[in-house]
Amino acid sequence: MQNLLIIGAGRSATVLINYILEQARQHNFFITVADADVTLAQQKVGNHPNGRAIWLDASKPNDRRDVINRHDVVVSLLPPQMHLEVAQDCIALGKHMVTASYVSKQVFRLGDEARQRALVFMNELGLDPGIDHMSAMQRIHAIRKQGGKITAFYSYTGGLVAPESDDNPWHYKFSWNPRNVVLAGQGTAQFLENGNLKYIPYRRLFRQYRLVEIPDMGEWEVYANRDSLLYREAYGLADIQTLFRGTIRHRGFCDAWNALVRIGLTDATFPIVDSDKLTYQDLMEAFLGISQHTGSVKDRMAKLLETDPDSEIFKKLEWLGLFSKRRIKVKNATPALILEQLLLDKWALKPADKDMVIMQHVFEYELGRRKHKLTSTLVMKGNNGTDTAMSRLVGLPLGIFVKLLLLGKISTTGVNIPTMPEVYEPVMQELEQFGVKFTEREE
Repeated sequence: MQNLLIIGAGRSATVLINYILEQARQHNFFITVADADVTLAQQKVGNHPNGRAIWLDASKPNDRRDVINRHDVVVSLLPPQMHLEVAQDCIALGKHMVTASYVSKQVFRLGDEARQRALVFMNELGLDPGIDHMSAMQRIHAIRKQGGKITAFYSYTGGLVAPESDDNPWHYKFSWNPRNVVLAGQGTAQFLENGNLKYIPYRRLFRQYRLVEIPDMGEWEVYANRDSLLYREAYGLADIQTLFRGTIRHRGFCDAWNALVRIGLTDATFPIVDSDKLTYQDLMEAFLGISQHTGSVKDRMAKLLETDPDSEIFKKLEWLGLFSKRRIKVKNATPALILEQLLLDKWALKPADKDMVIMQHVFEYELGRRKHKLTSTLVMKGNNGTDTAMSRLVGLPLGIFVKLLLLGKISTTGVNIPTMPEVYEPVMQELEQFGVKFTEREE
């Protein structure tokens, strides 16, 4: 019997746990779900004969290692900063490891040791990153097989709200980690355009977005996502002229989010003393700093943001309640945490709401002295506020890959992301059975 350990029973774990438990009886797997909230883990496992829930504080090294040592494969759904510790344990104890998170430089450096021990360390195996890699590599390899040379590659993904559940002026609701949404884009985005390196610092990121057309869905905004340059080598695109990865948002979102950045509300570097004694209006007054204008807080903030109090940007800020006299109920919180708590209420998916995921790849390539453009698009909606498209598209690739690994069908050892046919062919093939299908348009 093969033993699988899943560390973390939060939002992104549900679909993975359900899928792998369904496979467990057929393939003689045993699944352990470990979490500091053992009640939550028990809810996910239920009374399945091939599963159990246990308590685990993953920050305690001895407890963590003891649990890891009793399993063959470990799926880490912990916060990204904890993956390194789990990875080091798996190296020492000779266990395979799988995550949905971006692979850090520290984890990547473990590649040689993992290969020497014949261990599989597969990362970036969710939606974005994950399905984006696998679906892109399928098409990149297909174009090359025809003899084509890829000159430009654009990849966009967005976790959004479905049009039928879109009832707020931001046209957005949370379908994944709210903390990641609030802190998205911090750092410097890097990409390649017409052979030239491009850098966009955080302070300009949400001003320098591009507009893209999604077939049958209209026009959307896309801002640059992290470091696109990392994927030149990973995708085998060393000679490419343009490489851009971005995040999709509804029209009007980026300008309004840029206002929050300019105010300082996405800053997670300092606590606001006695924040629980302030109202949101008090906080806006504080962020005005040395005021050069007279008038109400709203009027002065509009002047600071160089917009009109009746603008769409300002209406979005007002709708959030940033100028209300409601008290902030978080003590000594950073601005980012205050904003996160506010958005948790305003952007929550209601029980009957549907989320929506859009992913689009655009390949420009030369074949037989002619220029071609291939647009490949995935649109998927969730069923309700719990059974979301996001949870399916993160959990299913993880589950399918883990099944293949437990069955001994994965031979690629070391620290990797899912860009090899051995991984993406069977995973993408099975994902189609769950409705994950790209539509393509060739020009």
